[in-house]
Amino acid sequence: MKVLVINCGSSSLKYQVLDMDTEALLCKGLVERIGIDGSVINHEKTGMDKFVLEAPMKDHKDAIAHVLDALTDAGHGVVKNMAEIGAVGHRVVHGGEKFAESVLLTDEVIDVIKECSDLAPLHNPANLQGIEACRALMPDTPMVGVFDTSFHQTMPPAAYIYGLPYEYYTRYGIRRYGFHGTSHRFVSARAAKMLGKDIKDLRIITCHLGNGASLAAVKGGKVLDTSMGFTPLAGLIMGTRCGDIDPAIIAYVAGKENKSVAEMDKVMNKESGVYGLSGVSSDFRDIEAAADAGNKRAELALKAYVHRVKAYIGAYIAEMGGVDAIVFTAGLGENSKVMRKDICAGMEELGIKICDERNDVRGRETLISADDSKVAVLLIPTNEEVMIARDTVALTAK
Repeated sequence: MKVLVINCGSSSLKYQVLDMDTEALLCKGLVERIGIDGSVINHEKTGMDKFVLEAPMKDHKDAIAHVLDALTDAGHGVVKNMAEIGAVGHRVVHGGEKFAESVLLTDEVIDVIKECSDLAPLHNPANLQGIEACRALMPDTPMVGVFDTSFHQTMPPAAYIYGLPYEYYTRYGIRRYGFHGTSHRFVSARAAKMLGKDIKDLRIITCHLGNGASLAAVKGGKVLDTSMGFTPLAGLIMGTRCGDIDPAIIAYVAGKENKSVAEMDKVMNKESGVYGLSGVSSDFRDIEAAADAGNKRAELALKAYVHRVKAYIGAYIAEMGGVDAIVFTAGLGENSKVMRKDICAGMEELGIKICDERNDVRGRETLISADDSKVAVLLIPTNEEVMIARDTVALTAK
């Protein structure tokens, strides 16, 4: 079966087509500036040069139409007609407590996703636009929703509840949800296979380290805890997000700076993290270069980031009663040997030891721990699209 995977943002759309008989990538692409002047689609068929087309796209339905044209084009397409696409898998950011696994997209499911939009106002509405556009243009093709939050629904109440009046949870759903779930699920399952062990027998800490970043404690294949919270703002220091802070800081700074709630939200999401600390960039490559050149704020940003990741690793070791494997994934986790080494440094007494030679690698699936390390440390490139496609095949085959 050929599966189309769709990931919609507010003004962008990423897509892939995979042949799920072999899980081979047939093509991928990115549509940018949807609803804005200069709309463009970048389409890349495996083994061919990128095809770029600028065309007006007033909404996601227009964008999807251009994607379907690209997929069936005689020169750079991958199918003769859309009947060859057996199903579509949609990434949906938030499923609340309603969805603990992926589901077929029905009218009833779509209504629930709309209800969850209050919890993810920047993401769910865009995801829904992509779903509605595909349903309009591909009415006979089955579609599946795969949720960022679903893998984390195994967290026990003690891990997801906040120390607020309980009524805020029952009335408004205020709790820890966690995100990047599809990535954490993919790399934890892949780690078990690499180690030749049943995931039910393993305690794994997955480190999804990118511009947005989160950790998860996965015991027996189920999430016990994760660093992101009610929103993706919580947890680690990230590219532009502050991560965990004393909540009283918000009111204090708002009073001093005469800022509104919305303005403080922007500060915490867009102006903080390693960008706010370093004053250089949200790109870790730029920050590392600045630190090497003697920039003390850049150096502080990197040290603060490492400190926060280490703290979560230590907490999750305590929660799970030990750890068998630590996995690094996503842009920073897959490509920065310095960051992986710094995070693991000083944890030898916990059985965690990196091999410098093995760690000298970028973006390739491999074991990077030393022979005498009691804990396996692995680099596993994430593949959320394959995970979405697998769920899509499993559900539509039924």
